[in-house]
Amino acid sequence: MRSYTQGMSGFDAIFKAYDVRGIYPDQIDAPRCRAIGAAFARFLVTDDPGVTQVVVAHDMRPSGPELVEAFTAGVVEQGLDVIEMGLASTDMMYFASGHLDAPGAVFTASHNPAQYNGIKMCRRAAAPIGEDSGLAEIKATAESGLEPAGSTGSVSSTDLLDGFANHVLSFVDGSAMRPLKVVADTANGMGGLVVPAVFSRLPFELEVLFPELDGTFPNHPADPLNPENLVDLQRRVLETGADIGLAFDGDADRVFLVDEKAQPVSGSLTTALLARAMLEKEPGGQVIHNLICSKSVPEVVTEAGGTPVRSRVGHSFIKQVMAETGAIFGGEHSAHYYFRDNWRADSGLIAAVKVLEQLCLSGGSLSTLLAPLDRYAASGEINTKVANTAAVIDHVADHYADVASDQLDGLTVDAGDWWFNLRPSNTEPLLRLNLEAATEEDCARRVAEVQAVMASA
Repeated sequence: MRSYTQGMSGFDAIFKAYDVRGIYPDQIDAPRCRAIGAAFARFLVTDDPGVTQVVVAHDMRPSGPELVEAFTAGVVEQGLDVIEMGLASTDMMYFASGHLDAPGAVFTASHNPAQYNGIKMCRRAAAPIGEDSGLAEIKATAESGLEPAGSTGSVSSTDLLDGFANHVLSFVDGSAMRPLKVVADTANGMGGLVVPAVFSRLPFELEVLFPELDGTFPNHPADPLNPENLVDLQRRVLETGADIGLAFDGDADRVFLVDEKAQPVSGSLTTALLARAMLEKEPGGQVIHNLICSKSVPEVVTEAGGTPVRSRVGHSFIKQVMAETGAIFGGEHSAHYYFRDNWRADSGLIAAVKVLEQLCLSGGSLSTLLAPLDRYAASGEINTKVANTAAVIDHVADHYADVASDQLDGLTVDAGDWWFNLRPSNTEPLLRLNLEAATEEDCARRVAEVQAVMASA
Protein backbone atom coordinates (compact mmCIF):
# COMPACT_ATOMS: atom_id res chain seq x y z
CA MET A 1 0.00 0.00 0.00
CA ARG A 2 1.30 3.46 -0.87
CA SER A 3 1.86 5.67 2.19
CA TYR A 4 -0.27 8.80 2.11
CA THR A 5 2.80 10.97 2.71
CA GLN A 6 4.96 9.45 0.00
CA GLY A 7 6.52 12.20 -2.11
CA MET A 8 5.54 14.96 0.29
CA SER A 9 8.04 17.61 1.34
CA GLY A 10 8.15 20.93 3.14
CA PHE A 11 8.15 19.80 6.77
CA ASP A 12 11.42 21.64 7.38
CA ALA A 13 9.63 24.95 6.87
CA ILE A 14 6.91 24.34 9.45
CA PHE A 15 8.60 22.44 12.29
CA LYS A 16 9.98 25.04 14.72
CA ALA A 17 11.78 24.75 18.05
CA TYR A 18 8.58 24.39 20.12
CA ASP A 19 5.72 23.80 17.70
CA VAL A 20 4.56 23.50 14.10
CA ARG A 21 3.71 26.71 12.28
CA GLY A 22 3.35 27.92 8.71
CA ILE A 23 1.26 29.65 6.06
CA TYR A 24 -2.00 27.95 5.09
CA PRO A 25 -2.35 26.24 2.65
CA ASP A 26 1.07 26.72 1.03
CA GLN A 27 3.08 25.33 3.93
CA ILE A 28 0.58 23.74 6.31
CA ASP A 29 -2.33 21.87 4.73
CA ALA A 30 -4.60 18.89 5.32
CA PRO A 31 -2.31 16.16 3.89
CA ARG A 32 0.63 17.34 5.99
CA CYS A 33 -1.57 17.60 9.09
CA ARG A 34 -2.81 14.06 8.53
CA ALA A 35 0.78 12.88 8.33
CA ILE A 36 1.68 14.84 11.47
CA GLY A 37 -1.34 13.40 13.31
CA ALA A 38 -0.24 9.86 12.45
CA ALA A 39 3.36 10.63 13.46
CA PHE A 40 2.22 12.21 16.73
CA ALA A 41 0.15 9.12 17.56
CA ARG A 42 3.04 6.77 16.76
CA PHE A 43 5.41 8.86 18.88
CA LEU A 44 2.97 8.79 21.80
CA VAL A 45 2.41 5.03 21.86
CA THR A 46 6.15 4.43 21.52
CA ASP A 47 7.00 6.95 24.25
CA ASP A 48 4.18 5.91 26.60
CA PRO A 49 2.42 2.60 25.84
CA GLY A 50 -0.34 3.49 28.30
CA VAL A 51 -1.68 6.26 26.05
CA THR A 52 -5.06 5.46 24.52
CA GLN A 53 -6.53 8.87 23.63
CA VAL A 54 -5.59 12.38 22.50
CA VAL A 55 -7.44 15.67 23.07
CA VAL A 56 -7.54 17.95 20.02
CA ALA A 57 -8.68 21.58 19.86
CA HIS A 58 -8.42 24.57 17.56
CA ASP A 59 -8.53 28.35 17.72
CA MET A 60 -10.74 30.69 15.67
CA ARG A 61 -8.73 30.63 12.44
CA PRO A 62 -10.90 29.64 9.44
CA SER A 63 -8.52 26.84 8.44
CA GLY A 64 -8.75 25.18 11.86
CA PRO A 65 -11.64 22.74 11.35
CA GLU A 66 -10.21 21.35 8.10
CA LEU A 67 -6.77 20.82 9.59
CA VAL A 68 -8.19 19.26 12.78
CA GLU A 69 -10.22 16.81 10.70
CA ALA A 70 -7.10 15.74 8.81
CA PHE A 71 -4.94 15.52 11.95
CA THR A 72 -7.66 13.50 13.70
CA ALA A 73 -7.80 11.07 10.76
CA GLY A 74 -4.06 10.51 11.11
CA VAL A 75 -4.33 9.87 14.85
CA VAL A 76 -7.23 7.39 14.69
CA GLU A 77 -5.57 5.48 11.83
CA GLN A 78 -2.80 4.70 14.30
CA GLY A 79 -5.30 3.22 16.75
CA LEU A 80 -5.71 6.06 19.27
CA ASP A 81 -9.03 7.66 20.20
CA VAL A 82 -9.55 11.40 19.74
CA ILE A 83 -11.54 13.64 22.06
CA GLU A 84 -12.44 16.78 20.14
CA MET A 85 -12.71 19.94 22.25
CA GLY A 86 -13.68 22.26 19.40
CA LEU A 87 -12.79 25.89 20.03
CA ALA A 88 -10.34 26.36 22.89
CA SER A 89 -7.50 28.54 24.06
CA THR A 90 -4.09 26.91 24.34
CA ASP A 91 -4.21 26.97 28.14
CA MET A 92 -7.63 25.34 28.00
CA MET A 93 -6.09 22.51 25.97
CA TYR A 94 -3.34 22.18 28.58
CA PHE A 95 -6.06 21.97 31.24
CA ALA A 96 -7.78 19.20 29.27
CA SER A 97 -4.50 17.32 28.94
CA GLY A 98 -3.95 17.50 32.70
CA HIS A 99 -7.56 16.93 33.72
CA LEU A 100 -8.03 13.93 31.42
CA ASP A 101 -4.42 12.69 31.76
CA ALA A 102 -4.16 12.56 27.97
CA PRO A 103 -1.76 14.02 25.40
CA GLY A 104 -3.08 16.99 23.49
CA ALA A 105 -2.79 19.14 20.40
CA VAL A 106 -4.24 22.56 19.66
CA PHE A 107 -4.30 24.11 16.21
CA THR A 108 -3.19 27.71 16.57
CA ALA A 109 -0.62 30.13 15.23
CA SER A 110 -0.84 32.24 18.40
CA HIS A 111 -0.01 35.87 17.60
CA ASN A 112 0.87 35.28 13.93
CA PRO A 113 -1.21 36.85 11.11
CA ALA A 114 -4.38 35.32 9.72
CA GLN A 115 -2.74 33.36 6.90
CA TYR A 116 -0.84 31.24 9.41
CA ASN A 117 -1.86 28.17 11.34
CA GLY A 118 0.07 25.68 13.46
CA ILE A 119 0.02 22.95 16.09
CA LYS A 120 1.13 22.98 19.73
CA MET A 121 1.46 19.45 21.09
CA CYS A 122 2.04 17.98 24.54
CA ARG A 123 2.31 14.65 26.31
CA ARG A 124 0.00 13.57 29.11
CA ALA A 125 -0.42 16.11 31.93
CA ALA A 126 0.59 18.95 29.59
CA ALA A 127 4.25 17.82 29.51
CA PRO A 128 6.03 19.76 26.76
CA ILE A 129 7.08 18.48 23.36
CA GLY A 130 9.84 20.53 21.75
CA GLU A 131 12.60 20.01 19.22
CA ASP A 132 14.73 18.14 21.76
CA SER A 133 11.84 16.31 23.41
CA GLY A 134 9.94 14.61 20.61
CA LEU A 135 9.25 17.15 17.89
CA ALA A 136 12.24 16.09 15.79
CA GLU A 137 11.09 12.45 15.91
CA ILE A 138 7.53 13.44 14.95
CA LYS A 139 8.87 15.42 12.00
CA ALA A 140 11.04 12.53 10.78
CA THR A 141 8.12 10.08 11.00
CA ALA A 142 5.75 12.48 9.23
CA GLU A 143 8.26 12.88 6.41
CA SER A 144 8.79 9.15 5.94
CA GLY A 145 5.11 8.26 6.22
CA LEU A 146 3.18 5.60 8.09
CA GLU A 147 0.79 2.86 7.07
CA PRO A 148 -2.45 2.72 9.09
CA ALA A 149 -2.26 0.51 12.18
CA GLY A 150 -4.27 -2.67 12.57
CA SER A 151 -7.03 -1.00 14.56
CA THR A 152 -8.79 2.35 14.20
CA GLY A 153 -9.53 4.71 17.06
CA SER A 154 -12.83 6.43 17.77
CA VAL A 155 -13.76 10.12 17.79
CA SER A 156 -15.86 11.79 20.50
CA SER A 157 -16.36 15.33 21.73
CA THR A 158 -16.37 17.12 25.08
CA ASP A 159 -17.09 20.57 26.50
CA LEU A 160 -14.62 21.57 29.21
CA LEU A 161 -15.18 25.34 29.34
CA ASP A 162 -16.90 25.29 32.75
CA GLY A 163 -14.32 22.93 34.18
CA PHE A 164 -11.54 25.15 32.90
CA ALA A 165 -13.13 28.26 34.43
CA ASN A 166 -13.42 26.48 37.79
CA HIS A 167 -9.77 25.47 37.58
CA VAL A 168 -8.63 29.03 36.84
CA LEU A 169 -10.61 30.40 39.78
CA SER A 170 -9.12 27.80 42.13
CA PHE A 171 -5.92 29.89 42.09
CA VAL A 172 -7.51 32.89 43.82
CA ASP A 173 -9.49 33.71 46.93
CA GLY A 174 -12.86 34.85 45.69
CA SER A 175 -13.65 36.57 48.98
CA ALA A 176 -10.66 38.89 48.47
CA MET A 177 -12.07 40.31 45.26
CA ARG A 178 -13.63 43.79 45.24
CA PRO A 179 -15.39 45.66 42.44
CA LEU A 180 -12.89 46.82 39.85
CA LYS A 181 -13.30 48.17 36.36
CA VAL A 182 -11.46 45.92 33.90
CA VAL A 183 -10.98 46.30 30.15
CA ALA A 184 -9.80 43.21 28.26
CA ASP A 185 -8.70 43.34 24.62
CA THR A 186 -9.03 39.81 23.25
CA ALA A 187 -8.21 40.94 19.68
CA ASN A 188 -10.81 38.63 18.10
CA GLY A 189 -8.83 35.73 19.54
CA MET A 190 -9.68 32.89 21.91
CA GLY A 191 -9.83 35.23 24.87
CA GLY A 192 -13.28 36.10 23.56
CA LEU A 193 -14.41 32.62 24.62
CA VAL A 194 -12.53 32.02 27.86
CA VAL A 195 -12.35 35.49 29.44
CA PRO A 196 -16.14 35.95 29.83
CA ALA A 197 -16.47 32.37 31.15
CA VAL A 198 -14.11 33.17 34.02
CA PHE A 199 -15.01 36.81 34.70
CA SER A 200 -18.75 36.14 34.84
CA ARG A 201 -18.04 34.62 38.27
CA LEU A 202 -16.08 37.59 39.61
CA PRO A 203 -17.34 40.95 40.96
CA PHE A 204 -15.69 43.04 38.25
CA GLU A 205 -17.15 45.45 35.75
CA LEU A 206 -15.72 43.89 32.58
CA GLU A 207 -15.59 45.40 29.12
CA VAL A 208 -14.21 43.20 26.34
CA LEU A 209 -12.79 44.82 23.22
CA PHE A 210 -13.15 42.83 19.99
CA PRO A 211 -14.70 39.75 21.63
CA GLU A 212 -15.92 38.18 18.37
CA LEU A 213 -13.95 35.06 17.45
CA ASP A 214 -12.58 36.01 14.03
CA GLY A 215 -9.33 34.53 12.80
CA THR A 216 -9.02 37.16 10.09
CA PHE A 217 -8.26 39.71 12.86
CA PRO A 218 -10.32 42.59 11.43
CA ASN A 219 -9.38 45.11 14.15
CA HIS A 220 -5.70 44.62 14.89
CA PRO A 221 -3.21 41.74 15.09
CA ALA A 222 -3.44 39.54 18.19
CA ASP A 223 0.16 40.33 19.15
CA PRO A 224 0.24 42.49 22.30
CA LEU A 225 4.05 42.38 22.36
CA ASN A 226 3.87 45.03 19.62
CA PRO A 227 3.02 48.40 21.26
CA GLU A 228 0.88 49.39 18.25
CA ASN A 229 -1.60 46.67 19.19
CA LEU A 230 -2.12 48.10 22.68
CA VAL A 231 -3.39 51.48 21.48
CA ASP A 232 -7.10 50.59 21.54
CA LEU A 233 -6.80 49.12 25.03
CA GLN A 234 -4.83 52.09 26.36
CA ARG A 235 -7.36 54.54 24.97
CA ARG A 236 -10.29 52.65 26.47
CA VAL A 237 -8.63 52.36 29.90
CA LEU A 238 -8.29 56.15 30.02
CA GLU A 239 -11.77 56.80 28.61
CA THR A 240 -13.50 54.58 31.17
CA GLY A 241 -11.22 55.21 34.16
CA ALA A 242 -10.52 51.48 34.34
CA ASP A 243 -8.33 50.04 37.07
CA ILE A 244 -6.47 47.75 34.68
CA GLY A 245 -6.25 46.68 31.05
CA LEU A 246 -5.60 43.11 29.94
CA ALA A 247 -4.32 42.28 26.45
CA PHE A 248 -4.45 38.64 25.36
CA ASP A 249 -2.68 37.13 22.38
CA GLY A 250 -4.46 35.05 19.74
CA ASP A 251 -4.54 31.76 21.61
CA ALA A 252 -4.88 33.50 25.02
CA ASP A 253 -1.99 31.72 26.70
CA ARG A 254 -0.26 35.09 27.26
CA VAL A 255 -1.56 38.25 28.93
CA PHE A 256 -0.04 41.74 28.95
CA LEU A 257 -1.03 44.35 31.51
CA VAL A 258 -1.78 48.05 31.11
CA ASP A 259 -2.02 50.07 34.32
CA GLU A 260 -4.66 52.69 35.21
CA LYS A 261 -2.51 55.36 33.55
CA ALA A 262 -2.51 53.31 30.32
CA GLN A 263 1.18 52.49 30.76
CA PRO A 264 2.24 49.03 29.55
CA VAL A 265 3.66 46.71 32.20
CA SER A 266 6.64 44.57 31.26
CA GLY A 267 6.54 40.80 31.51
CA SER A 268 9.36 41.02 34.05
CA LEU A 269 7.34 43.24 36.40
CA THR A 270 4.35 40.93 36.09
CA THR A 271 6.62 37.94 36.79
CA ALA A 272 7.95 39.64 39.93
CA LEU A 273 4.43 40.47 41.14
CA LEU A 274 3.14 36.94 40.52
CA ALA A 275 6.22 35.36 42.07
CA ARG A 276 5.72 37.36 45.24
CA ALA A 277 2.04 36.39 45.34
CA MET A 278 2.80 32.69 44.89
CA LEU A 279 5.48 32.81 47.60
CA GLU A 280 3.03 34.38 50.04
CA LYS A 281 0.98 31.19 49.78
CA GLU A 282 3.96 28.84 49.70
CA PRO A 283 6.94 30.41 51.48
CA GLY A 284 10.38 29.12 50.60
CA GLY A 285 9.41 27.87 47.17
CA GLN A 286 11.55 27.96 44.05
CA VAL A 287 10.68 30.32 41.18
CA ILE A 288 11.97 29.97 37.62
CA HIS A 289 12.76 33.05 35.54
CA ASN A 290 14.29 33.10 32.10
CA LEU A 291 17.61 34.84 31.67
CA ILE A 292 16.26 37.94 29.90
CA CYS A 293 13.99 38.83 32.81
CA SER A 294 14.90 41.95 34.79
CA LYS A 295 17.25 41.58 37.74
CA SER A 296 14.33 42.76 39.84
CA VAL A 297 12.75 39.30 39.46
CA PRO A 298 15.39 37.28 41.37
CA GLU A 299 15.71 40.16 43.84
CA VAL A 300 11.98 40.12 44.61
CA VAL A 301 11.95 36.31 44.83
CA THR A 302 14.81 36.38 47.34
CA GLU A 303 13.21 39.19 49.35
CA ALA A 304 9.99 37.15 49.51
CA GLY A 305 11.87 34.19 50.97
CA GLY A 306 12.00 32.15 47.78
CA THR A 307 14.83 30.73 45.70
CA PRO A 308 15.24 32.14 42.16
CA VAL A 309 16.32 29.69 39.45
CA ARG A 310 17.57 30.97 36.10
CA SER A 311 16.52 29.23 32.88
CA ARG A 312 16.97 29.38 29.14
CA VAL A 313 14.27 31.17 27.14
CA GLY A 314 11.41 28.97 25.93
CA HIS A 315 8.50 27.07 27.43
CA SER A 316 10.00 23.59 27.08
CA PHE A 317 13.09 24.67 29.06
CA ILE A 318 11.04 26.44 31.76
CA LYS A 319 8.74 23.44 32.19
CA GLN A 320 11.69 21.04 32.32
CA VAL A 321 13.42 23.04 35.06
CA MET A 322 10.14 23.35 36.95
CA ALA A 323 9.76 19.58 36.85
CA GLU A 324 13.34 19.06 38.01
CA THR A 325 13.12 21.54 40.89
CA GLY A 326 9.46 21.35 41.93
CA ALA A 327 9.24 25.12 41.44
CA ILE A 328 5.89 26.67 42.29
CA PHE A 329 5.96 29.27 39.51
CA GLY A 330 7.86 30.34 36.42
CA GLY A 331 7.81 33.52 34.36
CA GLU A 332 9.20 34.81 31.08
CA HIS A 333 9.74 38.38 29.95
CA SER A 334 7.54 37.55 26.93
CA ALA A 335 4.50 37.25 29.26
CA HIS A 336 4.30 33.48 29.58
CA TYR A 337 3.50 32.56 33.19
CA TYR A 338 3.72 28.96 34.41
CA PHE A 339 2.08 27.44 37.49
CA ARG A 340 3.08 24.16 39.14
CA ASP A 341 -0.54 23.44 40.05
CA ASN A 342 -1.50 23.96 36.39
CA TRP A 343 0.61 20.95 35.39
CA ARG A 344 3.51 23.43 35.06
CA ALA A 345 1.79 24.89 31.98
CA ASP A 346 1.41 28.56 31.14
CA SER A 347 -1.92 30.36 31.37
CA GLY A 348 -2.82 33.94 30.55
CA LEU A 349 -6.07 33.67 32.48
CA ILE A 350 -4.58 32.29 35.69
CA ALA A 351 -1.98 35.07 35.57
CA ALA A 352 -4.70 37.68 34.99
CA VAL A 353 -6.88 36.63 37.94
CA LYS A 354 -3.83 36.36 40.23
CA VAL A 355 -2.83 39.93 39.34
CA LEU A 356 -6.39 41.10 39.99
CA GLU A 357 -6.39 39.34 43.36
CA GLN A 358 -3.19 41.19 44.31
CA LEU A 359 -4.66 44.47 43.12
CA CYS A 360 -7.77 43.91 45.23
CA LEU A 361 -5.75 43.00 48.30
CA SER A 362 -3.53 46.08 47.92
CA GLY A 363 -6.47 48.48 48.01
CA GLY A 364 -4.56 50.86 45.75
CA SER A 365 -3.75 51.32 42.08
CA LEU A 366 -1.78 48.98 39.85
CA SER A 367 0.97 51.54 39.26
CA THR A 368 1.41 51.95 43.02
CA LEU A 369 1.45 48.17 43.51
CA LEU A 370 4.16 47.75 40.86
CA ALA A 371 6.33 50.76 41.74
CA PRO A 372 8.56 48.95 44.29
CA LEU A 373 9.27 46.23 41.71
CA ASP A 374 10.24 48.61 38.90
CA ARG A 375 13.93 49.13 39.65
CA TYR A 376 15.88 49.27 36.38
CA ALA A 377 15.81 50.64 32.83
CA ALA A 378 15.50 48.06 30.06
CA SER A 379 16.26 48.26 26.34
CA GLY A 380 13.53 45.90 25.24
CA GLU A 381 14.48 43.27 22.66
CA ILE A 382 16.57 44.74 19.83
CA ASN A 383 16.94 42.53 16.74
CA THR A 384 19.92 42.89 14.43
CA LYS A 385 20.47 40.98 11.18
CA VAL A 386 23.97 39.53 10.93
CA ALA A 387 25.65 37.23 8.44
CA ASN A 388 27.11 34.87 11.05
CA THR A 389 25.46 34.85 14.47
CA ALA A 390 28.03 32.57 16.10
CA ALA A 391 30.96 34.68 14.91
CA VAL A 392 29.42 37.89 16.23
CA ILE A 393 28.67 36.32 19.62
CA ASP A 394 32.25 35.05 19.85
CA HIS A 395 33.57 38.52 18.99
CA VAL A 396 31.39 40.18 21.65
CA ALA A 397 32.42 37.53 24.20
CA ASP A 398 36.09 38.24 23.49
CA HIS A 399 35.53 41.98 23.89
CA TYR A 400 33.97 41.48 27.34
CA ALA A 401 36.33 38.66 28.38
CA ASP A 402 37.21 40.44 31.62
CA VAL A 403 33.54 40.76 32.69
CA ALA A 404 31.51 37.99 34.34
CA SER A 405 29.66 36.03 31.68
CA ASP A 406 28.05 32.70 30.79
CA GLN A 407 26.59 31.00 27.72
CA LEU A 408 23.54 29.27 29.15
CA ASP A 409 21.50 30.72 26.27
CA GLY A 410 23.50 32.84 23.87
CA LEU A 411 25.88 35.15 25.73
CA THR A 412 25.06 36.87 29.02
CA VAL A 413 27.50 39.50 30.30
CA ASP A 414 26.93 40.91 33.80
CA ALA A 415 28.93 43.98 34.82
CA GLY A 416 27.01 44.47 38.06
CA ASP A 417 25.34 47.82 37.46
CA TRP A 418 24.39 46.76 33.91
CA TRP A 419 24.07 43.50 32.00
CA PHE A 420 23.00 42.15 28.63
CA ASN A 421 22.06 38.94 26.87
CA LEU A 422 22.74 38.35 23.17
CA ARG A 423 20.95 35.35 21.66
CA PRO A 424 20.55 34.01 18.12
CA SER A 425 17.05 33.59 16.71
CA ASN A 426 15.88 30.00 16.23
CA THR A 427 14.51 30.74 12.77
CA GLU A 428 16.22 33.81 11.28
CA PRO A 429 19.75 35.23 10.86
CA LEU A 430 19.13 37.58 13.77
CA LEU A 431 20.74 38.38 17.09
CA ARG A 432 18.43 39.47 19.90
CA LEU A 433 19.88 41.95 22.39
CA ASN A 434 18.31 42.57 25.80
CA LEU A 435 20.12 45.02 28.08
CA GLU A 436 19.35 46.49 31.50
CA ALA A 437 21.02 49.30 33.43
CA ALA A 438 20.38 51.57 36.39
CA THR A 439 18.99 54.52 34.40
CA GLU A 440 17.57 55.24 30.96
CA GLU A 441 20.71 57.22 30.09
CA ASP A 442 23.01 54.38 31.14
CA CYS A 443 20.85 51.91 29.25
CA ALA A 444 20.99 53.89 25.99
CA ARG A 445 24.73 54.40 26.32
CA ARG A 446 25.43 50.73 26.95
CA VAL A 447 23.16 49.64 24.08
CA ALA A 448 25.15 51.85 21.71
CA GLU A 449 28.38 50.41 23.11
CA VAL A 450 27.35 46.78 22.57
CA GLN A 451 25.96 47.51 19.11
CA ALA A 452 29.27 49.11 18.15
CA VAL A 453 31.11 45.96 19.28
CA MET A 454 28.71 43.80 17.25
CA ALA A 455 29.24 45.97 14.17
CA SER A 456 33.01 45.63 14.44
CA ALA A 457 32.88 41.84 14.21
